[in-house]
Amino acid sequence: MAENKIKIQKIAFIDNSQDKSQGKSITKELENLFVATKPEEADIIIVIGGDGALLHALHKYMHLKIPFYGLNAGSIGFMMNSFHAKNFIDNLTNSKITNLYPLEMNVENTYGEKNTALAINEVSIFRQTNQAAKFSIKIDDIIRMPELSADGALVSTPAGSSAYNLSAGGPIVPLGSNILCLTPICPFRPRRWQGALLPANVSIKFDILEYAKRPVNAVADFHEFPNVKSVLIKPANQLPIKILFDHHHTFEDRVIKEQFSS
Repeated sequence: MAENKIKIQKIAFIDNSQDKSQGKSITKELENLFVATKPEEADIIIVIGGDGALLHALHKYMHLKIPFYGLNAGSIGFMMNSFHAKNFIDNLTNSKITNLYPLEMNVENTYGEKNTALAINEVSIFRQTNQAAKFSIKIDDIIRMPELSADGALVSTPAGSSAYNLSAGGPIVPLGSNILCLTPICPFRPRRWQGALLPANVSIKFDILEYAKRPVNAVADFHEFPNVKSVLIKPANQLPIKILFDHHHTFEDRVIKEQFSS
């Protein structure tokens, strides 16, 4: 229906593709269709590249609170759309908005320094050395795991559940599920613990045990902090990030397909 169409007025192009020839080719086609503007003046930001390029653009421009539309020119394009010049305008105007809800990571390092970062995909902790990390897990200030020995652990949003979380053995969850995936990375003790599915509004805290002997780093997407002793993860207090997906290949379709891929 017409009232559901995406309105195209001012568009910004961001080419972060690793394949510069492909990125330039797509950008040139887009410039034949639209007059580009700055992201700060745009109604939509089109990101050309792969999933990593889109993730960097989201972090840089999410404060603008406008939709993002990814065009695949990278090796991994789970969050991206295919580019076809002939029907591009139709695909864009009929695209479906999907809301992403970031996580806020608050870390304190072994020197008492504190930092905050946002994660769209996941927050992870992992060992620095050959020795396994040891940490406890609190959910809403209640200790649920007094001690876990593992390479690390991660907390994934639904949007990130098909990425690092899936590779670590965690489940894929639908975007509208309001669920977070808490997944251990190569757990040693307790060996059989495979993680948990948690309501999206909880707080999750990792307290690092023996942090001087077993140093641990924390990462929110690509923002890394070394030598942490505590990591608090909670819902970010901000509006959702809007991502546009082609109406004939929605994010939900991609999630289903990924679960049956070999």
